[in-house]
Amino acid sequence: MSETQSVHVIRGMKDLPSAHLLAGGTSMCAGCGGLQALHEVYDVLGAKTVFVNAAGCMTLLANYPFTPFRGSWLYTSMASAPAGAQGVRDALDILIAKKRIPPEEDLSAVVLTGDGAAYGMGLSATSAAIERGLDFLYLCYDNEGYGNTGQQASGATPHGARTATSGRGYSGFKKDLFAVWAAHRPAYAATAIGSEPVDLARKVEKAARIKGPRLIHALAPCPPGWDYDPQETVEIGRLAVKCGIWPLREYENGRIVHTRVPHPRVPVEEYLRRQGRFRHLFEPQRDEQALAAIQAGVDAYWSSAG
Repeated sequence: MSETQSVHVIRGMKDLPSAHLLAGGTSMCAGCGGLQALHEVYDVLGAKTVFVNAAGCMTLLANYPFTPFRGSWLYTSMASAPAGAQGVRDALDILIAKKRIPPEEDLSAVVLTGDGAAYGMGLSATSAAIERGLDFLYLCYDNEGYGNTGQQASGATPHGARTATSGRGYSGFKKDLFAVWAAHRPAYAATAIGSEPVDLARKVEKAARIKGPRLIHALAPCPPGWDYDPQETVEIGRLAVKCGIWPLREYENGRIVHTRVPHPRVPVEEYLRRQGRFRHLFEPQRDEQALAAIQAGVDAYWSSAG
């Protein structure tokens, strides 16, 4: 195989418009908030990327030997995506050092995971990759449960949400993945949502200019898992920001800054009541105690955020 052919293998499939991420032929759910965010991220990053995709919902984008990505795509087990990104990054660095490919043929390593991998199974590998200073972008689409296998509870499931494994209300609390990353002192970390595309694009553009471990953590409204009409994805995403339950923030150089401060904040129940996973908090009778606890948690966050 010639060097040119080798580069083509690394690059992946023939260029396709980014709109193909939303085209037919994939097995994604209508109204998927994760796909909404991924489409916007990919519009910024472009073809010079290798997506290292941990097992999850987005795995359904690929039907071997084809993917909708103009760049390259690598599948890994749920816990192994950061290790896969390390291998990709090392291989590219070696090829460039040996002049097998020119520097302008370099690609960016992008880890793509759901919250099951990001919060749980893959957290150890992610922590190690950040500590090694791996030059990679970690994109988590967070639908707050193991969505690809029936919406079981994950470390991202919010308090009170109904899941396939928690019955009428999850008794635990959603981990703060952004804070976990910030504690590692990465090069950059940010939260985002596809319903706020300008904020998301700005953060991806900033992350693309930085070297080192970088996080884009996107809340991903999920019609089947959250039980709402797919056409409401954008509005539910906006409500998550407006009520303050999903803070838009970024970490850089040791500082955390909020990129959007909702003022005035709408009551959190306006966000909750649009989703069937919280219906038991309103029917057959209101659970005032649970609703007050969720609202108090949001209020406490913003009080401490100043």
